[in-house]
Amino acid sequence: MPELTPHDAPGDDAPDAGNLVRLAPGVSVRPGVLRFTFVSSSGPGGQNVNKRATRAVLRVRLDDLPLPPGARGRLRRLASRHLAEEKGELVIAADEYRSQGRNRAACVERLSELVERSLRAPKPRRATKPTKGSVERRIAAKKRRGEVKRRRRADD
Repeated sequence: MPELTPHDAPGDDAPDAGNLVRLAPGVSVRPGVLRFTFVSSSGPGGQNVNKRATRAVLRVRLDDLPLPPGARGRLRRLASRHLAEEKGELVIAADEYRSQGRNRAACVERLSELVERSLRAPKPRRATKPTKGSVERRIAAKKRRGEVKRRRRADD
């Protein structure tokens, strides 16, 4: 789970390494790169849902994430439904919890999962060839089927 400590306030530009949000092994960002907004949430919650803005919306520019070139393209494909293309921003929302803090952590967790998946290169596909036996069985089955159809025909 990404570590987001209470003293990590948005806009905090201190170059301190302890103040970074770790998204994946080898990928950390300053908390100021992750921009959060909070809006009214939907769903159950009674009066609380009418009074509090607990839905967290995380926005982060893809260019601000320190990713290798291949991972950036994979992240773009993986997160295509979360992408605001005109700005090159990733938009992730969470509203399953009743508190801003937990929804904020859920947004960071989702971003972390996407980044981790994008860092793993897909396994290359190796071209395969059918076995000689499977080719022979397929051809034999086609011949049997053709023979059945030939016997059905009326002799002219």
